[in-house]
Amino acid sequence: MTAVLTFENLKAQVEAREINTVLVCLVDMQGRLMGKRFHAQHFIENAWQETHCCNYLLATDIEMHTVDGFKSTSWQSGYGDYVMRPDLETLRPVPWLEATAIVLCDVLDHHTHEEVAHSPRSILKKQITRLEAMGLQPLTATELEFFLFEKSFDEIRQQGFQNLEPISAYNEDYHILQTTKEEAVMRPIRNHLYDAGIPIENSKGEAEAGQEELNIRYSEALLCADYHTIAKNAVKEIAWQQGRSASFLSKWHHDRVGSSSHVHQSLWRDGDPVFYDPDKELGMSDLMRQYLAGLIKYAPDMTYFLAPYVNSYKRFQKGTFAPTKTVWSVDNRTAGFRLCGEGTKAIRIECRIGGSDINPYLAIAAQLAAGIAGIEQQLTLQPPITGDIYEAQAPEIPITLREAILKLRASDMLRSAFGDDVVDHYYRAGEWEQQAFDQVVTDYEIARGFERA
Repeated sequence: MTAVLTFENLKAQVEAREINTVLVCLVDMQGRLMGKRFHAQHFIENAWQETHCCNYLLATDIEMHTVDGFKSTSWQSGYGDYVMRPDLETLRPVPWLEATAIVLCDVLDHHTHEEVAHSPRSILKKQITRLEAMGLQPLTATELEFFLFEKSFDEIRQQGFQNLEPISAYNEDYHILQTTKEEAVMRPIRNHLYDAGIPIENSKGEAEAGQEELNIRYSEALLCADYHTIAKNAVKEIAWQQGRSASFLSKWHHDRVGSSSHVHQSLWRDGDPVFYDPDKELGMSDLMRQYLAGLIKYAPDMTYFLAPYVNSYKRFQKGTFAPTKTVWSVDNRTAGFRLCGEGTKAIRIECRIGGSDINPYLAIAAQLAAGIAGIEQQLTLQPPITGDIYEAQAPEIPITLREAILKLRASDMLRSAFGDDVVDHYYRAGEWEQQAFDQVVTDYEIARGFERA
């Protein structure tokens, strides 16, 4: 695997004219890369310390609409600047783009140079710091599921997002023949990301026509979120280069299964897995049981960070491998939380609630916060649920965005972990998503009621 670039390596490659462009990026509220393309020479001479951006980048919706009601910025305050400070440890080549490197930035207040509290990267770093104070290190892994479509983004947009055609005609879960036909897209995704220093494990067909899964090796939580974000951007860019399109929409058609982003997590201390205790049932340590009890108790509080759009909730359907209940089970894919690797040092918990549309920094941070609460409160874990959990009498995941944001706003746990301003900021973001949808007349409504209403 090609190592992540050091600053000295970058200087040498710029001098050798091997790199001429540096992408300097922050991660926005939606988990997207936003930033500037610097001439590499200027970056290594000046911009490697800091650059600037408009502070509306952390206060817009997915359409880049300047939503009102945010305390952090507004038209009244004039939409000033943030400082983007490159984290040089994230510097890496971008093999799928010519002569290009990328670096991720922390977002700072323009006046105080303190990290902006509602920046996704800052939110996750805060929870990692809390665990470090407890002598613990979180390791996580996310699964990226998405659909590949026959046509490009531009072609699909021009046809009004109608009559979408996935790249395959049938369920391709683990299917080698069908995924061979998709290697023009998937092979460069795997290889380019690996050459960018992202530890790709594999790709596979998923449980629907045109659905793919990309798996990245587990890592420290912040690295995991960085990997996820860069990989998601790469998937879209590489598919575009091949004349195709890739969508991370959680549910693109009511007759098709949705796309998830399961999050695997465990805690370690001095290189040892503290979730593992060979003398306990299933190999689950007392600390793991408390952590998992926190995830379950606070699942409604954090659902918004696992399902941030109106569309996200269309995925929670019985019999689709998407969970509907906030319970845990042993190696059971119908549960909201699945115990994996029981009885071994690889023991971990998989949260199956999140969709492919998550911002990984926010999703991981919320789960770490819930797990910390479980440990601090010494919560008791109830026995696992068995069988078809869709049919179980058990607490349900919030079934609409409206319900989820109300849970978020009322969450004392998240207010304590993230801060009131952060919770209020993302509540407003979710509230706007719901308001924007409520104003739209859908094709479904017209077809259903145009004549018969």
